[in-house]
Amino acid sequence: MAASMSAKTFFASTNPPTDPNRIHKTANSNPFSLTSLPSAHKHWKNSQDHDDTFTSTPLEYPNYGTKKHDFGGLSVQHSHKLEACRRALRKVGKDDGFECLNMINAIQRLGIDYHFEEDIDAILKGQYAKYIAHGDCGQNLHEVALRFRLLRQRGYYVPADVFNNFKDREGKFDKELENDINGLMSFFEASQLSIEGEGTLDEARSFCEQLLNAWQIRHPDDNQVSVVGNTLGNPYHKSLARFMAKKFFDNLNGTNGLWLNDLHQLAKMDFNMVQSIHQKEIFQMSIWWKDVGLAQELKFARDQPLKWYIVSMACLTDPDLSEERVDLTKPISLIYIIDDIFDVHGTLEEVTLFTEAINKWDLAAVEELPEYMKICLKALNDITDEISHKIYQKHGWNPVDSLRKTWASLCNAFLVEAQWFSSGQSPKAEEYLKNAVVSSGVHVVLVHIFFLLGHGVTKETVHLVDNVPEIISSPATILRLWDDLGSAMDESQDGHDGSYIDYYMKEHKDSAVKEVREKVVDMISDSWKRLNNECLISPNPLPAKFNEACLNMARMVPLLYSYDDNHDLPSLEEHMKFVLYQSVSM
Repeated sequence: MAASMSAKTFFASTNPPTDPNRIHKTANSNPFSLTSLPSAHKHWKNSQDHDDTFTSTPLEYPNYGTKKHDFGGLSVQHSHKLEACRRALRKVGKDDGFECLNMINAIQRLGIDYHFEEDIDAILKGQYAKYIAHGDCGQNLHEVALRFRLLRQRGYYVPADVFNNFKDREGKFDKELENDINGLMSFFEASQLSIEGEGTLDEARSFCEQLLNAWQIRHPDDNQVSVVGNTLGNPYHKSLARFMAKKFFDNLNGTNGLWLNDLHQLAKMDFNMVQSIHQKEIFQMSIWWKDVGLAQELKFARDQPLKWYIVSMACLTDPDLSEERVDLTKPISLIYIIDDIFDVHGTLEEVTLFTEAINKWDLAAVEELPEYMKICLKALNDITDEISHKIYQKHGWNPVDSLRKTWASLCNAFLVEAQWFSSGQSPKAEEYLKNAVVSSGVHVVLVHIFFLLGHGVTKETVHLVDNVPEIISSPATILRLWDDLGSAMDESQDGHDGSYIDYYMKEHKDSAVKEVREKVVDMISDSWKRLNNECLISPNPLPAKFNEACLNMARMVPLLYSYDDNHDLPSLEEHMKFVLYQSVSM
């Protein structure tokens, strides 16, 4: 159903005028989170006639890669520095003290932890065993909070009552901690890993936020002001490390100048090497997108392969997953294309037939569909078969039934929204949210990731993933609600943007926008707690790499929806320039 464009539209429209018989929806009423990335269309189209910052014209670079490709001389330097850092980590790890935690923290923030997985696992396993044996997480706040965060991030459950030693006689956190800036920052970071029912960590987050904000006001010229501000705005657990690495490069500090300097040098080499891999992948995507021909065949649809690739890059961060990122971008592109069929071009009758065809998955039964839908269905079938064949060849499991099921559920959810808007029906807020979690497309992406990674694929785990467990639904809820917050920027909204806020206020007519927005913020926080809990389940039925991809999906959301007054996304654009096009000086 054709969407009307408003001031809240995030892209410059390049769509032709829609037929008057097609169903018009109000602005932002079909809130497909993965289909509403940033501002100007030109930033995200791969072609030579657009802004150089975001184009992906062929670049001259060697066939880079961290393990699968040869870096020539840089590869040798990188290898030597990596080995030196591994020796340093193993040395501090043997001491079983606090320094190894500081070093792991630095490694993670520099985005190079994928090189040290086995060593980090061994150290944190030892740290957890020590905690279980002695019940001691440390003496000062910084040490306790850092150990707590690193262990929980690794799936080790440490109770929140380890922070009770920092409370006063009245059971409140001691205000004498106000000058322990490193401790407060670590405590704030630790609070981001809370699960439901942990009031202590909710209190900790507010306590640290209040004291750190007050400290910034009192010390505007202190060197740590920018570090404090970045901690509050981008806590590690809820941020993409590679996107934030630049700020850590600029604010690097630690207790051991030798290993810290080595890590810094390694991270810079690694950053430039990985950047070249991403550039190569973007070029591969632009070639595929041109060859598949959908931009030429479906003129009404978006033509933004760089934007689609960003989701793959954010979710699958291991540089060695290059082929998986390229493959994942293909179904992501189809989410956008199908969204445009429902949102821009199709009549209700057409999208109903289209949904029926997807559910049957029978190409011989689509003759009654218009030509543009046949083209899309053929592309969807080809991509699904291609990816399924690759996965079967590589991992021995054919995921075609699961992948087809995800596409059917996505189109079913799109159709429900189409029927709402066609009839003028306003669903209940919870009914809307339940459907919108599916129509976000998040489950389609994550199910593809599960099979592309190929770890822990069994009948039991496939059944679990097929039925959208909370590890999948939680990031989808976070993404959906973040987008809805952007749909109600202030009380001047017209009340027709089809968001959770809109529908909730129709049910609760005495509610103010501010109150409902606060409710949505709390709902996002609760979804994060459920997501955190899913990662702490032991034994966890799903592999750690998949859980990390689900976390990364949620971490990506603030970048996608941090709009400025012009409804642009300068933060995302700045990060993308850095990650894709600005090399780090050695």
